[in-house]
Amino acid sequence: MNKPAARISALSLSMLLFVGCATTSVAPTSSPAQQAAIALLEQGKPREAAQQLEAEAGLARGAGKAQLLADAAFAWHEAGDSARARMLMAQVQPRQLSGATSQRFALLQAELALADGQPAAALQVLQHPSSLSLPAPLQARWHLARAQAFETSGDSFNAATERARAGLMLSGVARSDNQRTITRLLAGLDDVTLRDRAAALPAGEPLYNFAGRALIARGLPLPRPFDRDSAWQLDTGKRPPAEADGYRPPVKLAVLLPLTGNLATAAAPVRDGLLAGYYGETRRRPEIEFIDTRGTATGAGAAYDKAVAAGVDFIIGPLGRDEVDALFHREQLPVPLLALNRGKDTPPPGSAGFSLAPEDDGIIAAEYLLGRERGNVLVIASNDDSGRRASAAFKERFSERGGKIAASISVNDAPGDIGAQLRQASGVDAVFLAVKGNQARALAPQLALSGLAAVSRVGTSQLTSNTGKAEEDMALDGIVYPSEAWTTRGTAGLPAHSSLASTLPTVRGAAARLFAFGHDAWKITAYMEKLATATSGGLDGATGTLMLDGFGNVLRTPAWSTFSGGQPHAIGNGR
Repeated sequence: MNKPAARISALSLSMLLFVGCATTSVAPTSSPAQQAAIALLEQGKPREAAQQLEAEAGLARGAGKAQLLADAAFAWHEAGDSARARMLMAQVQPRQLSGATSQRFALLQAELALADGQPAAALQVLQHPSSLSLPAPLQARWHLARAQAFETSGDSFNAATERARAGLMLSGVARSDNQRTITRLLAGLDDVTLRDRAAALPAGEPLYNFAGRALIARGLPLPRPFDRDSAWQLDTGKRPPAEADGYRPPVKLAVLLPLTGNLATAAAPVRDGLLAGYYGETRRRPEIEFIDTRGTATGAGAAYDKAVAAGVDFIIGPLGRDEVDALFHREQLPVPLLALNRGKDTPPPGSAGFSLAPEDDGIIAAEYLLGRERGNVLVIASNDDSGRRASAAFKERFSERGGKIAASISVNDAPGDIGAQLRQASGVDAVFLAVKGNQARALAPQLALSGLAAVSRVGTSQLTSNTGKAEEDMALDGIVYPSEAWTTRGTAGLPAHSSLASTLPTVRGAAARLFAFGHDAWKITAYMEKLATATSGGLDGATGTLMLDGFGNVLRTPAWSTFSGGQPHAIGNGR
């Protein structure tokens, strides 16, 4: 006897039989007892279901027995007893299975094959039937098992495709974790592969919106507009046709801002920037109403309801993270909105989110360095919330794209001597500084003494905080950072920053960024329909070039600046 052949496992033999013979016989309709046991399984009682199914199998014959044994094996697997499941599987002839039972059995075979390190065997049994007769959670597991098999086999794109399909049936933390994994899988692809595989995806393929977002992050054009569901058919029935440039604002607009409370200081420049854009427009403008959210989740909910009752057809806001989450978690949002912060979840269908979150700075900086072929980066971050969030996003994106983090150093508001840590980081070709200006001034001499003054140094938008004295800020010369288009090169429709700052307190210092943010919130609202169908170019705004991804997130490509002679200077595309 051929010894290698003799070692074929019962599991592998069962899978081969399933692939070759699953359609040669049709099992009878499931019995009431089997249906009752499956109901227990779906209620989260797998052990009771397994016991009942196995007992019924002992009384059955032929195809009926095979159906019961297959479902019993699946139930034991769900109960955590894979040994019992494997024993029953060996008694099943897959050709006698059909319908949901055959699909549950295939899923069981695949998950055990993956546990045994056999991705090819898992893919053999997890073919694509015309339809899956399984509940949504098991359909999701079907696609996730295929995804794991593809990833283990080195096929990141197909793994991401299966995960995107599974994501349609996931929610909460599982959905968020799955989305991060898709981003990681796509991040590992080179530009040409990502571009070509994305272009080949058919319309409606769930992965396309993920792939398109990855393309935009790398500065690459979309093969076609993002796929959007019916919720993105904006309620424009009352609106006149769009102007030649795509301008088509709402008829009646509400703006939800914390005009009182702890966030009122941040809201003031956002409000003034929005009004600057609004009154700077000479064409038709919507009726506009500002409603106070008081900076609380309850207040945001009440403000939203008041806006809906007033008959608005679009809403800007709210601003606070808790406020945004409170609205995003509602079952329905009868009037779409442009949230002014990043929520824990993606925006509901038909709505959008726009933010200047620290995570965005980290991702932007990672893409900047990757585009310049930097591969070994030292990360220095302040230990406050902004520094931690920016550095975490940077490290995640940079690592996903194949970069290496040489070391990561956390510093206080007044950085001490980190020379020893700097000297331990070898082969560094770039430094990412998620710190404020005063911290960077203290760190710059230490970087120079450690031989890191000549490598690429990239900061976040926080670099300009606590700056303004050229004689002190000369220490920052050469550090590149993302900045607002308005403050660096000007924006059409807005007065120059220097002239406006002389008369308006809400555009001075750090508030200028929020003023530009408010201006762009108005502009996004007026050009939402254009953004939803764009494939390249984007919308030129005060904070940068704006695009809308397939999930309702506004993506921003910033202007770039550097310090020279202690003064900020625009550097075009950041080179």
